[in-house]
Amino acid sequence: MSGRNFLKGAAVLGAAGLIVKIIGAIYRIPLTNLIGTEGIGYYQPAYQVYNLLLVVSLAGFPTAIARLVSEKYARDNPEGAHQIYRISMKVILVISMLSTFFVFAFAQPISDAIGFPGTYYSLLALTPALFIVPVMSVYRGYFQGMQNMVPTALSQVIEQLVRFGSGLYLAYLFSGLSLEKAAGGASFGASAGGLAGFLLILVLYWKSKGQIKSNIINASHNHLEDGKKVVRELLNIAIPITFGASIVPLMGLIDAKLVSLRLTEIGYSVIEATDLYGQLSGTAQTFINFPQVFSIAIAMSLVPSIVDAHTKRETDVLNQTANLGVRTSFIIGLPSAFGLFILAEPIIVLFYPALGADKHQSVGLLLAILAVSVIFLTLVQSLTAILQAVDKQRIPVKNLAIGAVVKIILTYALVGIPSLNVQGAALSTIAAYLTAAVLNYIDINKYTDIKVSILKVAFRPLLASAIMGLAVYLSYHYSLDLLGIKKAALLAILAGIAVYIIALPMTGTITKDDMALLPKGQKLYSLMKKLRLMK
Repeated sequence: MSGRNFLKGAAVLGAAGLIVKIIGAIYRIPLTNLIGTEGIGYYQPAYQVYNLLLVVSLAGFPTAIARLVSEKYARDNPEGAHQIYRISMKVILVISMLSTFFVFAFAQPISDAIGFPGTYYSLLALTPALFIVPVMSVYRGYFQGMQNMVPTALSQVIEQLVRFGSGLYLAYLFSGLSLEKAAGGASFGASAGGLAGFLLILVLYWKSKGQIKSNIINASHNHLEDGKKVVRELLNIAIPITFGASIVPLMGLIDAKLVSLRLTEIGYSVIEATDLYGQLSGTAQTFINFPQVFSIAIAMSLVPSIVDAHTKRETDVLNQTANLGVRTSFIIGLPSAFGLFILAEPIIVLFYPALGADKHQSVGLLLAILAVSVIFLTLVQSLTAILQAVDKQRIPVKNLAIGAVVKIILTYALVGIPSLNVQGAALSTIAAYLTAAVLNYIDINKYTDIKVSILKVAFRPLLASAIMGLAVYLSYHYSLDLLGIKKAALLAILAGIAVYIIALPMTGTITKDDMALLPKGQKLYSLMKKLRLMK
């Protein structure tokens, strides 16, 4: 059952995540055209600070809640699961209030310290979200622990829709005043969206209270723990995960500071450095976030499924689910990397026409470099989730920290080379995630009962992705003169999707057994069989 629940949960979160990222990408297009890459350079550093503090407030807690709730349900103790929710809420309220006050009080010194003083208004606009979003995460973790991904998915979608509408409107409203204030208006969308998502998930929780009470009444092994013991269990899981999750936004903050510092040292002005950083983190990075929709969904769904198998000591199911999770990360990461690498500049031209030819070329080159990192980033996420689920949460923290050190050293060295400049930060990202992925893989096989064979699970997805990549390359280059860059890029994307869907079953990347685990999988298998794509 773990494999079935994992893929169904991943499908729900993946579908919601895709909607969220599509909305986010659509949002970035008019926003970038409205305030330019310089405006994005004020907007993005504030988000790096926000993401870091948000991680400190909540990163480990949803996973800890989901894991402990899943364990309680596996032992038929729903009352204990609800106790975890209640105590977690109290802890999160305190942490979120502290982080909100910190940013509100020190917004200007923080902006100056990271090298982008113009981010002041964006930081102020994000302070309400620092309180609301962590509280919402408690509800998400509780539902995920019960292997119910729908509330998380729905709240994510409504959060992003409201963020899109309010953020874009406020950016437009303030664009006549200054780029800094327009970026602040765009940032406030996160606060408005967080409030909308919170209200929705609160309603869903109240609607579920009857079922929760029924589960508690009908359970035969209800047991409440000492409150202090529950807090210790939560913190024991959450703190290492929080440290690990803090590394990525911390890397982003250090990246922002180092890029600004090194670019000015080699002769760029502050405005030019802000513009280049906006190209890297606010424009090219947007497309790298798309594959993460599904890889994060995989990671989130892996935790309760693996915890269930680990708690019940079902070694075969544990290995099956873990290998399925890693294979699925390759099914997502490899074709995404191929497609983004081959169509890097055409994608930028298609989605950001207002940037102009020079920036199309420079941002396209950044995207091509970052595309390679997608393979290792998606792999890191699934391997980290596996380690967290089997009580080895400190290991990925150590490994990601090593990767972060690699990135800091390389960013400092490479950005200082005038011929590379901001491209050096993109190259260092590849090295960071490659390091973390390799170390996670070694440690899973060394310290757990799970055995993952990278070559075995990666070969068929690599073959299917190579076939897709060839189709994308040929489609684009043979239609370019006839259709022009935008239409040729769009045609190549559609051709790549179609060819990949066909290549997956034909190469054996997806089997009949895999289809059975998917929602409506039997119908999909029957259709594939009729089309002679599967046996």
